[in-house]
Amino acid sequence: MKDLKLIISAIVLGINAFVFAQQSDDKPNVIVINADDLGYGDLSCYGATKIHTPHIDKLASEGKMFTDAHSASAVCTPSRYALITGQYPIRGNAGKGIWGPAPVTSELLINPEQLTIGDVFKNSGYATAVIGKWHLGFGKEKNKWDNALSPGPNDLGFDYYYGVPVVNSAPPYVYVENDHVVGTDPNDPLVYVGRGKKELVTPITPIPEEASVRSPNMFSGATAAHQLYNDYTVGTVLAGKAVDWITEKTEAKNQAPFFLYLATTHIHHPFTPGKNFQGKSDADLYGDFVQELDWMVGEVLSALEKQGVTENTLVIFTSDNGAMMNLGGRNAVKAGHKINGNLLGFKFGVWEGGHRVPFIAKWPGKIAPGTLSDQLICNVDMLATFMVLTGQSQHNLENSDSVNVLPALVGDPKENIRKELLLAPRRERHLSLRKGKWMYIPAQGSGGFTGHKPKQHAWGGPAAVALVGGVNSDLENGQIKEDAPKAQLYNLEDDKYQTINVYDEFPEVVKEMKAALEAYKH
Repeated sequence: MKDLKLIISAIVLGINAFVFAQQSDDKPNVIVINADDLGYGDLSCYGATKIHTPHIDKLASEGKMFTDAHSASAVCTPSRYALITGQYPIRGNAGKGIWGPAPVTSELLINPEQLTIGDVFKNSGYATAVIGKWHLGFGKEKNKWDNALSPGPNDLGFDYYYGVPVVNSAPPYVYVENDHVVGTDPNDPLVYVGRGKKELVTPITPIPEEASVRSPNMFSGATAAHQLYNDYTVGTVLAGKAVDWITEKTEAKNQAPFFLYLATTHIHHPFTPGKNFQGKSDADLYGDFVQELDWMVGEVLSALEKQGVTENTLVIFTSDNGAMMNLGGRNAVKAGHKINGNLLGFKFGVWEGGHRVPFIAKWPGKIAPGTLSDQLICNVDMLATFMVLTGQSQHNLENSDSVNVLPALVGDPKENIRKELLLAPRRERHLSLRKGKWMYIPAQGSGGFTGHKPKQHAWGGPAAVALVGGVNSDLENGQIKEDAPKAQLYNLEDDKYQTINVYDEFPEVVKEMKAALEAYKH
């Protein structure tokens, strides 16, 4: 029962050293911008030279950049699950774990009885919204798209939802508002017909091959709804919706603090930047798409300035996982851009490039401008952090993996707040553990994509590392060496880029890490 969550939330209210506000007037507005597939090297403030991101760079110069921030998973859907619930993805799906992207017909993957970041803010009197990519399913069972899309975001603590229901590379290519398809017509309903029925489906925006892969439509009908969705204007639409919602909430008569979760489709494939951004970067369509993302962030920040609420707003910018070596990524690499910087690996894999992500936080008067932090933090930590931020205690949360990292945002702790971190790739057997300076991977390779041929969409693993000139002691000529250790251990304090696997050199560390990892599985 939803009321039960309200009661539990009220019970856990308690004393905490970092309670900043008890009255609504003092509570900060909060915006979380969660980009899609944005790599560690994709922003100029993180070292990019072929791509220019002035708005995000300004956010960093006025706030704090983190260099050891992670997504709990290197995959979009489980990463979003972790962000919203404060739980590792292995706890989802009734304990079976959430490992891959949610399919088009997925039911809602978050139990409405779970406490979410939406609930945390709503319980504290905030207006709440999620705008953008959802990709966590709808309904109680297989979604046939023939009824109201409920339960959904509105049942997870969000007053308002508008966005792309799955992902910009998968149907339906429509917008959803709250629990219904925008532009729906009872006389022309949206009908799921599945794969392989090209002659039945509704036409969608044509895109060129160089934009990278987009799945064919699997829906017929809803002609008007499909016409509202244009791949080249999604960024403009979502930025506009975010600005409109911020404006509405800041101009409300009984103004309450607000929480906005803005989940962009940028920079997930296909790469379809708006006309004003095409050809403007030095990293092909990939770079153009990143620069449109930067513009979107600028629109949100400008809205805060215009409404006079910048000084009392915490803005967090991050990504759901590392960058992907798809066609767009490969073209960017050929142009001289390093999508994940010098990190090893890519999206879907458990090497650092798959889950170490940009993370920037700005809060005037609370976060010192132009600062840098090497604190180990994760998107799963946002739930506990936001509880403390709003005057609630994060203690005694059932099955919570979230750690309050607010002290790392507003201060400079000398010791790491988070001691260890579970990290999930696409393949369950590569579920790995970070503990202090050590990263333990219980298998060879990254557990992610393995494509290596020119026409393949999803490159990854040793071949992709070779393409970008990466170095790892287990790899040679784009393959795993025959005599490579059976698993991996890296000292990230001395070897951030994972060039040397020291598994055979520290058997006691391996034993300790293996035991700690196994404990999470039981």
